[in-house]
Amino acid sequence: MSTPTDAHAFIDLDQQPGHLIRRAHQISVSVFLDVVGREVTPIQYAMLMLLGQRPGLDQLTVAQEVAIDTSSCADIAARLEAKGLITRDVGARGQRSLHLTDDGRSLIQDLSVPIQTLQDTLLEGLTENESSELLRLLRKFVSLNNERSRAPLRKRRP
Repeated sequence: MSTPTDAHAFIDLDQQPGHLIRRAHQISVSVFLDVVGREVTPIQYAMLMLLGQRPGLDQLTVAQEVAIDTSSCADIAARLEAKGLITRDVGARGQRSLHLTDDGRSLIQDLSVPIQTLQDTLLEGLTENESSELLRLLRKFVSLNNERSRAPLRKRRP
């Protein structure tokens, strides 16, 4: 005899948003590595792009605006510094400000075509309207659930 909860015990994975989001992330990272390469990870790329747009941000702000925890941000910044892509300068209040090096700026330029190819590859097979709708729904989902994250996105504009 079945109970009322039996019907919910085995929900098809393709009907579970968390499973589909995990798979989408898995695919996105895989395609990133295939198309863009392994010189930087997707999160390292995001940090470099942010610093290219807003040089001199402190690590806390970078962590908030890329939506990662501060200890991960510090580790990633150290790796980027070791690769010669950024510098970390300690300010008067002990905060580290981050700046792209010439190599970091050059890398961002070099990756512009592969990043566009990545975007095109991820959206391949979708119509222009479907691509726009997917991105709109992803932005809405992220916005509605931001505060549930362990590292919520915090955007500050200059």
